Amino acid sequence: MSRSKVAPLSKTPALRKSEKAAVKTGAKTAIKAKLPAPALTTSRKALLVDGSDHAFRQLVHTLLAFLARHETVREGHAAAIGLAGIEYTVLISVKYLAAEDHVSVRELAAHLHLSGAFITTVSNKLQQMGLLDKLVDPADRRRLRLTVTQAGDALLASLNPTQRQVNDVQFDCLSADEFHQLLGSVERLVESSERAIALQRYLQPRAPETSVPADDDTRPARRKKII
Repeated sequence: MSRSKVAPLSKTPALRKSEKAAVKTGAKTAIKAKLPAPALTTSRKALLVDGSDHAFRQLVHTLLAFLARHETVREGHAAAIGLAGIEYTVLISVKYLAAEDHVSVRELAAHLHLSGAFITTVSNKLQQMGLLDKLVDPADRRRLRLTVTQAGDALLASLNPTQRQVNDVQFDCLSADEFHQLLGSVERLVESSERAIALQRYLQPRAPETSVPADDDTRPARRKKII
């Protein structure tokens, strides 16, 4: 009785798998090669590396990540003493600015890069809470001086130990030189950002105006300024 020969195990399936993987990788490479390079989001040579804006995009996205985390820190400080983030910022800014000189609404608004009307609204609320006072300046009775009350002082003092520890950790990556360089850079970025916003608003196409009948007394509602 003759034994039938057993055919050796075929390696074809394994080969086919590797071939498929190679084909898939090759296809991906080919597709990637065909994709056009994204349009530059800035044309300033100082912001380009080898003609690419990749590093610039990385900077923008990293700044957004930092600002989101810093906002969380600020909200945490504010919540610890029962305030909203902007209320805490106004209160502590008055505390430190007033230690150097008398501070008015206009000066505080300039320091925080916010509108005077917005600062007035927030300071009025803090005044109602008994945390801030508005006193007539003896040198100029038309001018109001902002000052933190004893209750406001006590509130900030209760936060200080935690605030100091958190700030130490958040900014422990900076040397003294890096800190001063960052401070100057951020101040210039705030100013250039204001110009960028103005340009953006100018370049944006205006919405078409809707015609209003001559005998209609209705007027379009005035847009509220959002801060």
